Amino acid sequence: MSHPIAFRDKREKEVVRLWRGGHISPGSILVYLQWVRRFYRYCQLHHLDEASQLTLDGAMRFGRGYVGPRTKGPVGASSRLTARNALHAWAFALRTLGTSVPEWRSKPVARRMPPILMAYCEFRCRHRGVATGTLQHDVEVARVFLDSLRSRGKPSRRATVADIDSFIQQLSTHVATRTLAGWCSSLRSFLRFLFTTGRLSHDLSACVVAPRRQSQEKPPRALPWEDVRRILRSISQAQPPGRRDFAMLLLMALYGFGAAEVLALQFEDVDWKSEIIRVRRPKTGVQIELPLLPPVARALTAYLKTERPPGTRTRKIFVRAKIPYGPLSSAAIRHQIRHYARGVGIVAPVIGAHSFRHSHASRQVDAGANIKVVSDILGHRRPSSTSVYVRVALRRLRGVSLPVPK
Repeated sequence: MSHPIAFRDKREKEVVRLWRGGHISPGSILVYLQWVRRFYRYCQLHHLDEASQLTLDGAMRFGRGYVGPRTKGPVGASSRLTARNALHAWAFALRTLGTSVPEWRSKPVARRMPPILMAYCEFRCRHRGVATGTLQHDVEVARVFLDSLRSRGKPSRRATVADIDSFIQQLSTHVATRTLAGWCSSLRSFLRFLFTTGRLSHDLSACVVAPRRQSQEKPPRALPWEDVRRILRSISQAQPPGRRDFAMLLLMALYGFGAAEVLALQFEDVDWKSEIIRVRRPKTGVQIELPLLPPVARALTAYLKTERPPGTRTRKIFVRAKIPYGPLSSAAIRHQIRHYARGVGIVAPVIGAHSFRHSHASRQVDAGANIKVVSDILGHRRPSSTSVYVRVALRRLRGVSLPVPK
């Protein structure tokens, strides 16, 4: 049984209420409060402004300068880490309660982009139209190519076919074939820009020789539907983040959502009254409406009512389980899926969010669903993108198999 906390003021009581709502354990709350009180005594002793010190840098200075009452010397590394976590949680709670505190981390100074890359960005946006993620990737490829030229003492206007071949050859030693093909496509785009804007006298884009790769040369990595069900059943919803993870994986399994689509869901995308869920496909930007299935509605309700931390500043539905409760990343979803898969003994070369998406599509095709309907739900622009799932729809393939001649 946890001991009752003797609060020093109303502010401590409100902060602890938020901490409890964020599923911080009673033991951690007691330790956090001790470090917060030590921090304020430290600031008073050294005539420091407490509010301005509530940053990552200030917390690290406090950890290095604090003298333990028992050892009469500096505290250990683990204690400094606990103190930093305590002050981070305290600063987050104060901000949530409306107190003005500085940002915990100083925002990194954006690296100034060279003029040629700024012109490239403007050119792509004005004349071609490009998604933000694609533009960032293309600019990175252009930057690496320019660095390669610079290492040879060459400006971009003097680029040659030999420079391009050397660049691609160097890339091929440490990236996969599919990745290399994507880099070659981005490099062609940059070379066309250089020629079109007069920065290069010859159009060298045709000289970029990418590795030959068949479209959909491998079937999608789909898990058997029974394995998907085993993973979902294994998620314990008694402790955070179980209800969050169950809701996310259920969306992927029942709708075929990818990680980006799940992470982009906001409160406005769920129409509880009309029983509709809206999702925007990240590649095409197309928004579609799907029925809010009862199991999904129950899973979302359980997460939002009992597990989603209070005081989050984002409208996105799924957030981290720990302070500062920011949006999740695709890597976090992939990590959780692999964790649950290992827990039930499922071993596969690659297990991630797209495994659930592929399993959903294969199951729909296996059940005889119309390919066009499946394509629309998945957000594919071309039916050929969906037809690949026929290759892993085992039940249908067995039905059309030819007899083996004797």
